[in-house]
Amino acid sequence: MLYDEERIRARCARRKKERNRQILIRFGIIILVISVIVGIVMIIRNSIQSDRAAEKKNAEDATLLNKYIDEQPTLDVQLLDVNKYSRPGKPINKVRGIVVHYTANPGTTAKQNRDYFQGLAQSGKTYASSHFVIGLEGEIVQCIPCNEMSYASNNRNKDTISIECCIEDETGKFNGNTYESLIRLTSWLMGRYNLGTADVIRHYDVTGKSCPKYFVEHEDEWEQFHKDLVDYIEENGVNKQ
Repeated sequence: MLYDEERIRARCARRKKERNRQILIRFGIIILVISVIVGIVMIIRNSIQSDRAAEKKNAEDATLLNKYIDEQPTLDVQLLDVNKYSRPGKPINKVRGIVVHYTANPGTTAKQNRDYFQGLAQSGKTYASSHFVIGLEGEIVQCIPCNEMSYASNNRNKDTISIECCIEDETGKFNGNTYESLIRLTSWLMGRYNLGTADVIRHYDVTGKSCPKYFVEHEDEWEQFHKDLVDYIEENGVNKQ
């Protein structure tokens, strides 16, 4: 009798073990199927995103290939005196990019920032300057000729045009006047030097510095800026010969 009970318990234990094994197998199959489905969905989604990105890039390329901004925006040319600290007078052999900056001193004007660069010639406090400064009213002050280096973008000084933008507050966001002038100036420079949106970068992209702050903290706004450049060229550009 005891022997029969042991056999029954053993048989029950084997059946329970087999049921658990079957449950694990089924669970594993379910996990595998879900993983395959998720993988397929991800592949399809990435493919769609890639196709959309490619379409967008092709549209941008078509615009920039066929059109450019011919009309120079209004510039208030107030060139710095050639000096060691802010206008070294060194030539740029070929312009390969445009670097966008922000002044980081809320409420100051383009003229005040230009005069600060000029004052470095006497104070010698640091090496700093920019080709252009865009003010809160949209005014564009040119400080350095585009065929000379500025001291703005570290190791990219040698092949880029620098644009400083004034800001109203600590957020670093450009107001409407400043932004519109940035679009006009940048798009004109792109046409002048045969550059694409990939050649329009932030100081952050050179050194990792949070400059221009708002465009660093809001990547979507930086992407929108690139889109706005293309849209502006598409709407206002002239056909290339």
